[in-house]
Amino acid sequence: MHRAPRKIISWNLLRRTGATVEAVAALIEQEKPDLLLMQEATAEILGLQERVGGYYAWAPLPRRIHGLAMWSPTPFLSAPRIIPIPSGAIVDRVCQVLDCGSFGIANVHLSHGQMLNRRQLRRIEQHLPVRAAVLGDYNLVGPALLPGFRDVGPRHPTHAMVDLVPLRLDRCLVRGLTCRNTAVLPRGASDHRPIVVHLEPATLPSGRPRIAHLRGRVDLRGMAAAIARRRRAGAPAAPAP
Repeated sequence: MHRAPRKIISWNLLRRTGATVEAVAALIEQEKPDLLLMQEATAEILGLQERVGGYYAWAPLPRRIHGLAMWSPTPFLSAPRIIPIPSGAIVDRVCQVLDCGSFGIANVHLSHGQMLNRRQLRRIEQHLPVRAAVLGDYNLVGPALLPGFRDVGPRHPTHAMVDLVPLRLDRCLVRGLTCRNTAVLPRGASDHRPIVVHLEPATLPSGRPRIAHLRGRVDLRGMAAAIARRRRAGAPAAPAP
């Protein structure tokens, strides 16, 4: 029986010169994730199933040798959807969205433009369920500014620009989920370090507080109507309690 993933790893492999299929297989064997998300995955990584088994889905970027990929030890409920997102001047981008049953997961490799990558996030959000996580290489500097989502990923740098400036480019934003633990792993041959998050659906608020809130609204409306009737009748309005 399929179960929603709990331990999720995201890693930008660095196309051609980065992590090999052997390195990815070693990561899986060591960390045993419920779901592995990859960015800049090339056709070589298709050999992952021969090494470790499991199930693999690849979404190459248009006219590029690399793209997004997902690996799971158990079958996907359905094939990950490929969502086109606003493209930059050079690279056309897509996003992978996976239905995990109790929540959805988006695998992303966003553009470098700081206005464009936030636009891409807003487009992706339109294709996600109420409970959702967005993981991957954000290429963001500063907050994501995605309403309703919390940044729960590791706070440590995951990339060093020109091997000098440490940046936290690999992130995890969630809505309706709880993150129990995070980690940043050694980067290996890639220029990015993998991030690990342990996610589970958050407990929805009970109906009782919501009903009480609605009752409060009804009482306030009733009070306003009573005051209006008294004013029309020429009587002084009673002070609000």
